[in-house]
Amino acid sequence: MTNDPNWKLPEVPSFSLTSPDFVDGAHLPMWVRGSAGGGEDRSPALQWTGAPEGTQSYVLSVFDPDAPSGSGFWHWTLIDIPAGVTTLARGAGTEDDLLPPKAKRRRNEYGTDIFIGAAPPAGHGPHRYFYTLSALDIPMLEVAADATPAIVGLRLRPHIIGRAQILGYQETTADGKPAYGEDGASA
Repeated sequence: MTNDPNWKLPEVPSFSLTSPDFVDGAHLPMWVRGSAGGGEDRSPALQWTGAPEGTQSYVLSVFDPDAPSGSGFWHWTLIDIPAGVTTLARGAGTEDDLLPPKAKRRRNEYGTDIFIGAAPPAGHGPHRYFYTLSALDIPMLEVAADATPAIVGLRLRPHIIGRAQILGYQETTADGKPAYGEDGASA
């Protein structure tokens, strides 16, 4: 697959990651888009099951490998999600009171720690948004508050014992309008 974001990650058991807000492999809802693109920059709700035995924490990342940057675009990173947590509320990417206790946001490509919604360039075609939840064998990932997603990835790599992933799509037409409507259907 072109721009496969998993191509150099370690082989680990998989577990289930789903969302009540979109179906794996389908279009993201309009409100998940970036505010500059007509959305709300709101992270979707997520839920997971079947994490491997020995899981002590999770790291969540949201990545667009199709961004025309040469290295993709990181929309959100959340670390130190406690092992007993199995859901994230809609909007947890920006609203502190919706984060699980002890979970911490880390930098995105804009250098902030909040969720940045999907905003593919006009006419660039469909973009894939990979929501990846890594199960770790440590309770906390030791990274600075200003750590980039690449540093988070380097630090979690030796501790990954499982991975769950869900994929959503978004697109902006050549005339700058969202290609999909509120419910993710073609506009």
